Formats: sequence, structure tokens, C-alpha cells
Amino acid sequence: MLIPIELPRAVPAQNGRRPQANIPQSRLERENLKSFIARYVAENRAALTPPMPLDDLRAHADTVIDRTGIAPDYRDYAGVLLSNEAWREALAAVPYERRLLLLPKCLRVEDRCPAPFDELGLLCKQCGLCTIQDLQSEAERLGYAVLVAEGSALVMAIIQTGKIEAVVGVSCLSVLERAFPYIESAAIPSIAIPLLQDDCKDTTIDVEWVWDMIHLTSDDHTWRLDIDNLREEVKGWFSEESMNRLFGNAPANEAEQLARQWLAKDGKRWRPLLTACVYQALNDDPEAPLPDSLKRVALAVECFHKASLIHDDIEDEDDERYGAATMHAEYGVPVALNAGDLLVGEGYRLLAESGFPAETVLQMTRIAAGGHRELCLGQGAELSWSRRQRALKLQEVLGIFKLKTAPAFEVALRLGAACAGADEEVHGVLKRYSEALGIAYQIRDDIDDLAADAGLVSRIRPSMPLAEAFDRSKGVDRAFLEIVWAQTHVSREDATRVRQIFVAADVENRSGRLLESYKESAIRSLAGLHDPSLKGLLRRVIGKIFKVEIQGWCSEFEARNAASGQAVSEVAR
Repeated sequence: MLIPIELPRAVPAQNGRRPQANIPQSRLERENLKSFIARYVAENRAALTPPMPLDDLRAHADTVIDRTGIAPDYRDYAGVLLSNEAWREALAAVPYERRLLLLPKCLRVEDRCPAPFDELGLLCKQCGLCTIQDLQSEAERLGYAVLVAEGSALVMAIIQTGKIEAVVGVSCLSVLERAFPYIESAAIPSIAIPLLQDDCKDTTIDVEWVWDMIHLTSDDHTWRLDIDNLREEVKGWFSEESMNRLFGNAPANEAEQLARQWLAKDGKRWRPLLTACVYQALNDDPEAPLPDSLKRVALAVECFHKASLIHDDIEDEDDERYGAATMHAEYGVPVALNAGDLLVGEGYRLLAESGFPAETVLQMTRIAAGGHRELCLGQGAELSWSRRQRALKLQEVLGIFKLKTAPAFEVALRLGAACAGADEEVHGVLKRYSEALGIAYQIRDDIDDLAADAGLVSRIRPSMPLAEAFDRSKGVDRAFLEIVWAQTHVSREDATRVRQIFVAADVENRSGRLLESYKESAIRSLAGLHDPSLKGLLRRVIGKIFKVEIQGWCSEFEARNAASGQAVSEVAR
């Protein structure tokens, strides 16, 4: 049977490099392929006992290609995923202190990197210019041995000391292919993560994937949890029948009907999903059915969110959402205001009548009220700006994002934690995580608007790309942007000039890098969590919410680093 997998699409050249044809071009495509391969390995476990000979691995990769219909050029990449999945449980059982993390030196910012080399590779100076510092620090904190170098001979020498029982390696496909026979002969659990760019200078990686793999442990009971299936279940809670049951009644009048209809409207349902995810991760059995008490709390989270959208649309004078008329555009401002207020009330009622103990209800009420207050302060800051429109600097815009977008994520996460009886340490981490997540989410929306020109020809609002361009422009361009900031709407003619300024200021690439930095901040914030299940699940949530485009693959073949026996012994010590 042919299993539909989203096929590759053309990706424009970036910085003079084009992605190779033998890898998926987006996170969505990779995640689809990973999900299929996870099922394939589970169904064929007996035939996929690692280490598999390379010919067998390629034969299974061919089977995956036949069943999914993906391009045959993806065979090597599929083989990497098959090997990873086959080794996953074995790696999870190896203690962190018996593992090696192998990173390539090309992750550094070569022209500015102050780190020297010795016979074992790069000696990171923790300068903060690249991801090496964060990954090395976190891995060493867990107990890993870490090398920033390439070379099969070096890795094999370390393995042969007997002190390393598993390897997590980051490299380009060509190096992984050349290293495979050595790993196969060593017969130790090995996870391989390919690089995301061509060349051997200033390359990047899928940070969430690396963090997921280095933290992989048998103590994490959630890695089998299918977040996509859970999301579909959460969406089902907003059917008419389900809402009537969980709310405790069917709508009795028109006001209730309108509020419920708006609650049921299209939406990504990320916030109620986060509530369910945290609750499941903190429970002893994360695959157990979710109780109605938790579902009511998740519905309350969406009530608060949808109420804020109704009010936000009125305040921003937006006439369209979800591809249809906003509530105030269809029914008028008074009706819309009342529906939003009703949803706020329903949210607090659902918390009060959720069925959790009184002390949990009190804690949830404080969390929701605090988030509600912060969101209103953020919207108030934007409304204050709209009365006296002026150009905003990037940090000012990010400050508004922090108040407007992050609180809804924090409420969703912390309500799930409260339902599961989490301690203050967990709540503190979730607060920091949600702040970075919320800002990243809003930056991603601004980037999407930028790609569609929606952020240029619609109503002017605090915008990250516009602030970035203003910060980096000079002379007549800066003066023009000051005029744009002061307008309520921008003509298409002016929007064309704004676009030209964006290109000159490299706004699109800078916006992408800023997005990545906040995603990484969200991941780094999880370092303080001691619960491996919650930590693992929240890392994977980042990968579900955001899509990262691959830019290419490293073209360099394996570096030939040599290491002395004494140096090898010191690394494995």
C-alpha cells in the first residue's frame, strides 16, 4: 500500500548554496518520514536488530521508499533514520556518563571563533557565538564525553577504551556513510544527525533533534507518545457534542450559541494541547486516557484564548480571521464584546467546576488571572502606542510580544502542571520556557506575514521585521520608515519600497536567526527540569509548533584527525 508522504519542493538558493536533492526540504517532510519509519521499525523489529549490515539497511530503505512514494534520492537519509530508530531503545538504556557526543568543527563561526585545536579537535572557549557551547555544556552536565572533531579512527580509538558504550554524532551524510562500517563493527548504539547546510563553514543543525537525542533516556516515558494523535484528540473536545457534555449544558440562548460557535471555529489548538501534554508527561502513565476534569481545564484555556482574539480584533479593527469575518464584523461590536466576556466567565467556571481539589482550583485561578492581567497589559501597551504611533525599536516590539503572546502559553502549560501537582521548580521553568516560546511564536507569525506581504499592506502594528528594518536603516530610508510607522495603513506603492528596504537590511534572514535564537532559548530553559518525561516532551513540542527549512548539506568528506593513544584515554576517562 502506498503511504502518502509530503514530497520535496523547490527551495531557493541561500547564500549562494542550493540544497541537495537527496534530503527532505522541511521539518514537516522529515517528521512525516520519521513517523513512518518509527512505525515500520516497530512492525519489523525482528528483521531490524542493530547493528544491521549496510546492504540490509539499504534494502529496508528501498522498502520505505516504495511504500511512501518519496524520491529514491532519499535512500541514504532514510537509511540514517532506520538505523537511528533501530538503536533508539538501546541508546536510551545507556547511562549518560557512558556516552560520547561528537560534534563537527564546522558548526563554529569560523572567522570569529577564538578556540584552538589540539590532537582531539576543537577546544571550545565558550564564547557564545555558535551552538557548540550550548550543546557541549548541556551534554557534559549530563555526564557525556564530548568531542568537537571528525574522524572515524578517532571515534573508534575512544570506543576501544571500553569506557564509551554509545555515540550521538552530528555530521554530513558523506561522513556518516564513511563512518558506518566502523560503528557497525563496534556494535554500539549510535544515533546520527545530519547537518543542515552545504560547505564546511558556519553550518547549522536541527538543534531540537540534537537535544532530543542527547537527552534520550529510558526514564522518559513520553517518547512513544504520539503528539499528532493527541492533538487530533484535543480538537475532538471542541465538537458540539463534546462541548455540551464538558460544559455541563447545551447553549440556552443566542449569546451562548455565538460564544460556543466561536470556540468551535478553526484554530490550531496549541494551547489546550500544551495543557494536555504537560499533564500527561507528569503522570506515571503518560498513555493513560485523559480525565474529563483535565479536558475542562483545556477547554478553559481555549476559552481565554478565543476571548482575547475577539477583543483583539475589535481593538485592532481587523475584519477577518480564519479566512472569514470576525465576530464584530458580522454581528457588531456590542455582541462581540459580550461574547468575549462570556468566554472569559466560562473559562473561570470550567476551572472552578473541573473536579480538581479546591487547592488546585485556587492555584489554577491565580495562574489564569495572572496571565489574563499580563495579556491586557501587553495589549494596553500596543493600544497606547496606536494613539501616538511612532517608530519602535526591536527590543520594544519584543517587549510587547512578551506581554501579549507569552502569557497564553504560560497559562496553558502551568495549568496542566497544576493539575498534575507539579512543584514550584517546574512552574518556574515553564514560565521561562513559555516566555521564549511565545516570543518565537509571534516572530514566526511576523515572518509568515512578511512572506505573504500581509504585514506590509494591512494595518500597521508593532512588527518585528519593520522594527528590524528601522534599526538598521539610515538616511532617507530611515526617514521613510518613520513615516510608515506613523500611518494606519500602507499603500501598495509604499509597501514595495518597504520591501526593498527589507531586502537591503537583510531583514528576512535576520528575522529567521532571531526566531532560531528564541527557540533555542526555550530549549535551554528546560535544563533546570529534573523530570525527564516533561523535558523530553517539551523539546518535541518545539519541533511540532515550528517548521525549519533545511538549507542544504555539507559537501566536505570526512576530516582525517589523528589522535594519540594517551589523548584518547584522557577523553574517555
